[in-house]
Amino acid sequence: MSGQGSVVSAGSGLLPNRHPTADFFVCDIFDAAPKDDLGSMEHPIFSLSTKPDRRILSYAHNGIAVEVTPSVRGRATIHDKDILIYCISQLMAAANAGREISRTLQLKAHDLLVATNRDTSGDAYARLKEAFERLAGTRVTTNMTTGETETTTGFGLIESWEIVRRSRGGRMVSVVVTLSEWLYRAVLSKSVLTLSRDYFRLRKPLERRVYELVRKHCGRQPSWRVSVATLHKKSGSAAPLRVFRAALRKMIAADHLPDYSMAEEEGDLIRFTRRGQVIEPLEAPLQPETLEAARALAPGADVYALEAEWRHWAAAQTQPAKSPDKAFLGWVRRRFKDG
Repeated sequence: MSGQGSVVSAGSGLLPNRHPTADFFVCDIFDAAPKDDLGSMEHPIFSLSTKPDRRILSYAHNGIAVEVTPSVRGRATIHDKDILIYCISQLMAAANAGREISRTLQLKAHDLLVATNRDTSGDAYARLKEAFERLAGTRVTTNMTTGETETTTGFGLIESWEIVRRSRGGRMVSVVVTLSEWLYRAVLSKSVLTLSRDYFRLRKPLERRVYELVRKHCGRQPSWRVSVATLHKKSGSAAPLRVFRAALRKMIAADHLPDYSMAEEEGDLIRFTRRGQVIEPLEAPLQPETLEAARALAPGADVYALEAEWRHWAAAQTQPAKSPDKAFLGWVRRRFKDG
């Protein structure tokens, strides 16, 4: 059931595949592929801490502002996000099957635990309840666009949740969840990407967050190069840059990311390369003069991050650029003129 090219090592850095049988997803829509929304993949919303994180997060990048305010229980964590991934996956599978959907879903707790590779012990149900509470209590204020709608709005990561049936022992059996309108718009506009199932086997919060970022930025390109400073900012890590850099080096040595390998390059850069492909230089590399011109057009911006974003955009266009250097500079001019 693992994604193509994903890591299947049984090393200590990866969680075991707890439910390897053919009925991996025993939910309403069989075998619903894990889906993640582009907005929270691009920008940091979830805490990477394993302890209650009660700090207010303020983030701004390329005209996008995000402020995340936790409840007394702490900010929702990257592991709590599994619930949202599961909900998005179910909605997308239902929509693709031609069924009507709404932002209120009734879920079986056991199915959610199995689908996200969690154990099904009594403690797991208790932790699931705590995750629902953090998701409902965490408030986000942002001008981030979902679909084609850009508004500055505040919302909970989920609007509400309710246990509708318990077992005789008191465990939740089924739960009703209402997603935020912001997240539901992402589903309606199909602003989502498919994740490797081995995402749920990543043990460390930073590994999960880095995988989200490379999945969003690399996409179908052979590779993605980004500065450590930009990766640090986008990850939402609260660690000092030197500690973050050391953590990246441990990730490179462990080589656990599904679908992508990591390498450190001169200039304090990290390159992510898709697995299962010949490692080659990026097609049509930009000239050094082009990158210098981009720096002049976008003072203070990370030109390597801009290059990656442009390549991601260009890959979706129907016609390839005749002159990549001119096309890139034109894109930078429009980008910074508009915003």
